[in-house]
Amino acid sequence: MAVLPDPAASRAVLIGTSRYAHLEQIPAVANNLSALAAALCAPGSWGLAPEHCTVIEDPSTAVEVLEAVRTAAEEATDTLLVYFAGHGLVEPRRGELFLGLTGSIQHRSYTGLPYGTLRDVVLDGRAGRQVMLLDCCFSGRVLGFMSAASAEAVIDQVEIEGTYLLASVPDTSFALAPPGETHTAFTGELLRLLREGVPGGPELLDLDTVYAQVYAALRAKGRPLPQKRDRNTAGGLALARNAAWAPPGFGPAPPPYDHEPTPPPPPYDHEPTPPTPPPAVPPMPTWSPMALPSPAPLPSPGGASRGRRRAVTYGLAGALFVALVAAGVPLAMSWMNDSSKDDSGRDTGRDTSKSSGKPKPGPTSGYNAAAKGSVVNASAKPGGTLKFISQNDADYWDPQRTYFGYVWNFSRFYARQLVTYAPKPGKDGTELVPDLAEKKAKVTDGGKTYTYTLRNGITWEDGSPITSYDIKYGIERVWAQDDIPGGPIFLQEALDPGLTYKGPYKGTSDLKAIGTPDDRTIVFKLPKPNGDFERMLATPSGSPVKKGKDTKGKYTDRPFSSGPYKFDSYQPGKSLELIRNTKWKRSSDPIRTALPDRITVAVNDDQQARDKALFHGDYDLDLQFSGLNTDAIAKARSSSDLSARLDNPYTQLLLFAALPRSVKPLDNVHCRKAVLYAADRENMRTASGGVLSGDIAPHMLPPAITGSDSSYDPYETLKNDGTNATKAKEELKACGKPDGFTITIAVRNNRPSDVAVVQSLQSSLGKVGIETKVAQIDASQYATTMGSPATVKKKGYGIVVYRWGADFPTGQSFLQPLADSRFIQSTANTNVAELDDPTIDHLFDTAIAEQDTEKAGSDYAQINRRISDSAAYLPILFQKSVLWRGSRLTNVYTSDPWQGGYDYVSLGVSE
Repeated sequence: MAVLPDPAASRAVLIGTSRYAHLEQIPAVANNLSALAAALCAPGSWGLAPEHCTVIEDPSTAVEVLEAVRTAAEEATDTLLVYFAGHGLVEPRRGELFLGLTGSIQHRSYTGLPYGTLRDVVLDGRAGRQVMLLDCCFSGRVLGFMSAASAEAVIDQVEIEGTYLLASVPDTSFALAPPGETHTAFTGELLRLLREGVPGGPELLDLDTVYAQVYAALRAKGRPLPQKRDRNTAGGLALARNAAWAPPGFGPAPPPYDHEPTPPPPPYDHEPTPPTPPPAVPPMPTWSPMALPSPAPLPSPGGASRGRRRAVTYGLAGALFVALVAAGVPLAMSWMNDSSKDDSGRDTGRDTSKSSGKPKPGPTSGYNAAAKGSVVNASAKPGGTLKFISQNDADYWDPQRTYFGYVWNFSRFYARQLVTYAPKPGKDGTELVPDLAEKKAKVTDGGKTYTYTLRNGITWEDGSPITSYDIKYGIERVWAQDDIPGGPIFLQEALDPGLTYKGPYKGTSDLKAIGTPDDRTIVFKLPKPNGDFERMLATPSGSPVKKGKDTKGKYTDRPFSSGPYKFDSYQPGKSLELIRNTKWKRSSDPIRTALPDRITVAVNDDQQARDKALFHGDYDLDLQFSGLNTDAIAKARSSSDLSARLDNPYTQLLLFAALPRSVKPLDNVHCRKAVLYAADRENMRTASGGVLSGDIAPHMLPPAITGSDSSYDPYETLKNDGTNATKAKEELKACGKPDGFTITIAVRNNRPSDVAVVQSLQSSLGKVGIETKVAQIDASQYATTMGSPATVKKKGYGIVVYRWGADFPTGQSFLQPLADSRFIQSTANTNVAELDDPTIDHLFDTAIAEQDTEKAGSDYAQINRRISDSAAYLPILFQKSVLWRGSRLTNVYTSDPWQGGYDYVSLGVSE
């Protein structure tokens, strides 16, 4: 019989490393820690007292961890639970497991925490039972030498009384943190189990039940399976109460649960059998609930850091949700009881002088009103608390390190730049305007020198002036990738492509490309012209940092403010509160209205709780550009009052498919054109979620980017309702395949909407004789696999489904990684179609060097046409999202540079 450990006599130590100086970052680990601590301490779960649950996040030394574990081991007389999430590494000669710390280096065990030492500390304690949960990986693929047998040897090292090892199987290394998900794969299923319980299961969830349920859930998703080691009766020890348990005779009989996991299938030696073909025509409901998870950043030429695309509304932090539900569809949503509102008082340090950012009058409400180029509920009234809620914390609040789009938007509350985007709706928001600078740059030397003069009266939160040296130092931090990795490096590439500068933390030299003749003058000297340089400076990477306040890796916890708000309190993974920066002068800032007295962010990974809180008005909007799940949007759309608070803007993302020319017969342009003509774009949009999911894309350049032409429809996609079978058959004859051919479509396995789109494409191609196989690729391996042209050719992936977004809204940021032949790499390739056109390359050089936006746009329009002529890509949708707009919000409008999200710095609230 299962026994629940005595909470008063038990202890838990939760250890997690999400930030690494030399290894891949795992932001989801930070979410694991806070959520698991909350789950274990919940009265209905284990009921552990918060003071008996120690959380150690991003430890830098083994001693820091071991001392905490030793203390807990000496205090616990019943059960000691130790959890670790992060990189699991192996010492190459002895095969010993060691756990990754922030400074760990591959194959150097002395930089990590040896598991054997941790095990000894656990066993030396007084607890009668010890439970070890390891959510880490010791993959043979990463380590380069481990066979399955050697993996077993490592597992055996972990085995102690009451210990379970739960980790990825030895042949994968990236599946622990699925892109777009809040938690790592194993811990996410564990948390779901603790929250939802097991219908029909026992009153207490013993470790054997936990293992079986997590195993089954991971297997159902096609993810690597956990491994278990236990001794004696440890499996009967309960981890928590079963949230779904009901006394006998209470309610309807629950479905049976599986106590033992089904054994995995035997390994295969050849390619997997293609999936069963879908029906000839995929389901096409007029309204179908569908989520659109966004992609993980792709690597780009020159290595992983260069290719990181901004996690626009996603990354590991979030997703774009597009839900299409007809009125009258029954809802199965359980709305929680009302919770109290936050009634904290106002800060009295408000500057009441007039703001130059006064919004234009517009509607006060209405469906999609904020996405139509006007300002909803315009007001200049100051005061109140602007309340955000978010599924995830930031990747980093440090402006030089963040790559999440919603953080780029939010960071403007406390971080300013020389120039920024105009506080205007829609495409007008892409206009660059001065911020810290008096004017936009004076550009000389043929576009290679940019000179700025700073405004008078710009100050830090301590009242000291912001100088040109502060701006230079902030930008120099971009070079410190070994110490503070995470953010984009395009400023580094534009100013110092040879990486001659080593960063502000190494040596005494400074960055020669930036001159500071005096406190108010800053000069940038580029090795070659780049017309988008000011747009690079408008990103958070261009923010000033005061050298004396730079705490390196800890700066993310408390950035020093140059904007109208400053950090007051921050609890990672839980909450953030900004208050007024009383040293900020409204007269020095033409951009920010700074209406609210306070700004708060609450982190809550419970989707239903967030939905309820937004509907109830406890929070004003979702930080991550979405806010409601499919059921909640269905509820909103069925209510005239609630639907008036929804907006459906473009996200500036493109859903498309690459057609790699290395895969025969797609090396023939006519065969590629046959695919483009045969693809039923209208059907694909329906499969993706319908009209709210986006507009059919006739070409590759999203509407917000200069050079995009709404009338350009080279394959008559819009004219023919998305397909032209007659033209497709003509192209098949021209390519010598009149009866069609067979090709494989690659798609991520964690996006139901993308799989539905592929099934629709499969159906329409089949109508003209193009037979297709669908390869659903593990999402954690997708970018790596498709970024290898050799692998794409070997596997025959002739159609590769992708999403793409720009770091800044120009053709350089959006098109160049996809279409410039110089971006074709043997690994981390972004030009998946392998488009190799010298004319396109030359046009990119011309457009990038051009200072005139319209002239550059003309070049990008030509590039777009040549891409269409090459049939290298199949554009599918200019995507849209569904946003929730709280009833208290004032000055609400969507703006293109923020990926269609609301322009945060203009928002106010009405009490």
